[in-house]
Amino acid sequence: MDNIIKFDKNKIRNKTIGNNVYFSVVDIVAVLTESGSKDKGTYWRKLKERLLKEGANEVVTNCHELKLESSDGKKYKTDCADLETCFRIIQSIPSKKAEPFKKWIAKVGYERIQEIENPEIAQKRMMEIYRQKGYDETWIRQRVHTIINRKELTDEWNLRGASEIDYAIFTALMTKGTFGISPAEYKKIKNLNRENLRDHMGGIELALVNLGEVTAKEMHKTRNSLGRKFLKKDVVEAGQVSGKARKDIEKRLKKSVVSSKNFLKRNKELE
Repeated sequence: MDNIIKFDKNKIRNKTIGNNVYFSVVDIVAVLTESGSKDKGTYWRKLKERLLKEGANEVVTNCHELKLESSDGKKYKTDCADLETCFRIIQSIPSKKAEPFKKWIAKVGYERIQEIENPEIAQKRMMEIYRQKGYDETWIRQRVHTIINRKELTDEWNLRGASEIDYAIFTALMTKGTFGISPAEYKKIKNLNRENLRDHMGGIELALVNLGEVTAKEMHKTRNSLGRKFLKKDVVEAGQVSGKARKDIEKRLKKSVVSSKNFLKRNKELE
């Protein structure tokens, strides 16, 4: 699960995998060196070379390339490190922010581990973030529910042989089946760019997303589907189920379920 947190208004991307939390090294470098977006990558490359010359090979080898979202909305392979390795990197960069940053990242790491061990803590944190962005309580509860269902579905995909590339393909197929349009077309209707589409859906839209994904998950389990071919078949059928529900709702409401409404005005990222 990807996260973005802030230290002194600087974004620190991080990713939770299993029981470990990994932080973007270039984001850490940017904080400590107060460098711009172009310079932080250069600084990290030179620091890696220096660490290797000094014999600190384990610091470099303990960094893992994980796909994180960039400012253009796309995901790229990014050097990431766990807490222990982060501390070694921080010690290698002379900075007046080193000590406060170490305390901060240790606290964040501890909180993330607590969330892994107790998912209810993570849910409360998500709800608070949405409150700060101005969403109402009914919508927040529904959105958190979609996040939980999505995680359960991608866990099934992972266990049954799908890759992260497949996740995007399956999601696009289900969106097309449910709403009759692709995610890109959906974003265009809502006038979105790199924003999360589901953060700008209304109640019925989210309910239909939930219906499709829960249906797909249950199909995978019931049929014991393994591999891309059979998972894809389930996803397409699940999209047809939720698509049929959408058409029935639209027939009764006499209007389209797909809304152009978005929450951009009140969903501004906290500075």
